[in-house]
Amino acid sequence: MTTRKSMEDFLYQCQQTVEFAQEQLIDGSKQGHFHDQEYREAQQKLEDQYNELMAVYRSANAVQRDRLHRMRLQIQSLQNEMTLLDHH
Repeated sequence: MTTRKSMEDFLYQCQQTVEFAQEQLIDGSKQGHFHDQEYREAQQKLEDQYNELMAVYRSANAVQRDRLHRMRLQIQSLQNEMTLLDHH
């Protein structure tokens, strides 16, 4: 089981990653290929965060798993949007 503080810190980190990626998605949709480096960085951060989330999920209790599941859906949705934008 993950401690409450470490779970809160982890979910905050996830939210920061999501917000950064959302900014890059918005910029990417407006500016095309102008910020390719930042866009790829955001995609990589999302992937890394997803992998870390899945590792944390395995040691979480039921309540924590519910919160992690909702965050996982946010991350996956954003990953899909970024892929569909075809920014590459």
